[in-house]
Amino acid sequence: MLNDTLADALSAILNAEKIGKPTVEIKPTSKIIEAALEIISKKGYIGSFEKVQEIGGTKLTLNLIGKVNKCGAIKPRYAIKFEEIEKFEKRFLPAKDFGIIIISTSQGILTNDDARKKKIGGKLLAYCY
Repeated sequence: MLNDTLADALSAILNAEKIGKPTVEIKPTSKIIEAALEIISKKGYIGSFEKVQEIGGTKLTLNLIGKVNKCGAIKPRYAIKFEEIEKFEKRFLPAKDFGIIIISTSQGILTNDDARKKKIGGKLLAYCY
């Protein structure tokens, strides 16, 4: 039984990166997973990905480029204010300006840098570096 599909997807990416696979398939998918992967892809940690419709549902096929050191879901999904973003950066990222934290805000799913620029808080979803 799957409880957290985002955590399962990020775990599959990390495991495939560790053993050197060029691609990984993620199933089941959701809008949150797609938005998080879009951000991770734009930041250059993974390659492109495509959505494939199947009879049993939708799956994502990701191209890996070997740049993910660690990624994972943040549990519980802490609700944070704009002022607390730096505290959680220190907790989940290894160094300043290294890696990203993905935050679900009222203006969509953003990185920690974008949320800081817009001065909004939200709920923590995942981290990647």
